[in-house]
Amino acid sequence: MPAAAAAASGTAVASYTDYIPDSVKSFVSDLYRSIRGGDVVGTDKLYEGDFRRLSARVYRDKPWPPAKAVASYCDDDHVFLLLYSELTSRHAHARLPGLTLTHGADSWDTYCSLFTVVLQNVLTMQLPNQWLWDMVDGFVSQFQRFCEYRTKLEDKTEEEISLLKRFDQAWSVYGVFNYLKALVENSMIREILEREEGLEQFTMMNGYEHKQGGSNVLKMLGYYSMIGLLRVHCLIGDYHTGLRCLLPIDIGQQGVYTTVTGSYISTIYYYGFANFMMRRYADVIHQFNKILLYILKYKQYDEKSPQYDFLLKKNEQMYALLAICLSLCPQNNLIAEDVSTELKGKYGTEMEKMLRGDGQAHYDELFSLACPKFIAAWPPVLKEPFTNYNQDVYRLQLKLFLDEVKQQLFLGDIRSFLKVFSVITIGRLAQHMRLDENALRSV
Repeated sequence: MPAAAAAASGTAVASYTDYIPDSVKSFVSDLYRSIRGGDVVGTDKLYEGDFRRLSARVYRDKPWPPAKAVASYCDDDHVFLLLYSELTSRHAHARLPGLTLTHGADSWDTYCSLFTVVLQNVLTMQLPNQWLWDMVDGFVSQFQRFCEYRTKLEDKTEEEISLLKRFDQAWSVYGVFNYLKALVENSMIREILEREEGLEQFTMMNGYEHKQGGSNVLKMLGYYSMIGLLRVHCLIGDYHTGLRCLLPIDIGQQGVYTTVTGSYISTIYYYGFANFMMRRYADVIHQFNKILLYILKYKQYDEKSPQYDFLLKKNEQMYALLAICLSLCPQNNLIAEDVSTELKGKYGTEMEKMLRGDGQAHYDELFSLACPKFIAAWPPVLKEPFTNYNQDVYRLQLKLFLDEVKQQLFLGDIRSFLKVFSVITIGRLAQHMRLDENALRSV
């Protein structure tokens, strides 16, 4: 950096520090000491409590100070400043409107630098699981939003198009996959879970390292990255590969993924949606019944959590998916009475029509409500005429689903006839259904 630019930068940082409240300076110092001292409980209180309170009171409508401005309160520690940058950048992207493409590219650089440090160094710190989950969740969420932004080209200004060309490598799908896969592989988390019985204490210790000087950071980032990979694959419509990424986690029982609310709900939602698109409706009903019961029981305790809006949204999406599943594959014996009551209150009328075979519009409506925000992961073609293609993947997934619904409608008719006849030939059944025999056999 030229001397004049360096001086200007130093002046800017110095002027910024004049406006940093003492409470924020104390928070940075306390968080640094807590992490360096291995105090996970203290770090969790600062992360879950103080950071949220300061964000709401001091930085509700503006970003936190840049890392350079708080460097003097943490001994200019490189790793801590990366953690601080990730934390404050995630806050800005989640809470502040009007962030520019440059902010998105800067956030990508922050994640790349932080994950590189985690992958290439032996860390001796422990971080709360909530923070590590939020880190992976924020990484995928920002990737999703960036993809959505760059696929809406029609109204982009010349400056925005120029920035897209400049930051063409930021948030590439290959880069995102590479980091998530590297975290899974370097953490050896698949091997750890395979050796779980009697040899490892991963689940019993909730992922934390009980040895002196140990670290849970790489292990837990690898663990949560398997869930992140499932989500990314669902967003691009590759459900089989997504479910393969989740295989090391046994979602049939309690595990580390259930101890953080956001992790638990995300895992079951994307697992359920992937199975839903692969026509495994009974499995979806079984898993959604469990998580919806959990939400009914504990929703009141999460009202003050920043994850509360997310919980409510996923709750509505899963009820919509459950309504579709029970209409296509009636298995009411698999759901609890409380869940059934909630479901009837939300979608009872729609389900009656879908079960009768005259609710095509409701299938479309409920799928649109329940599906994730699909992304077109390929890079944009930055040549005129500019077009929007952000809905392309959604339209394809909707078409695939509605094609399946049309096939399922025949099954309902077949069910009705088979309840009437104890014995019937294929030819006779084809006549009743006004189909030729070959078409009926295909159905």
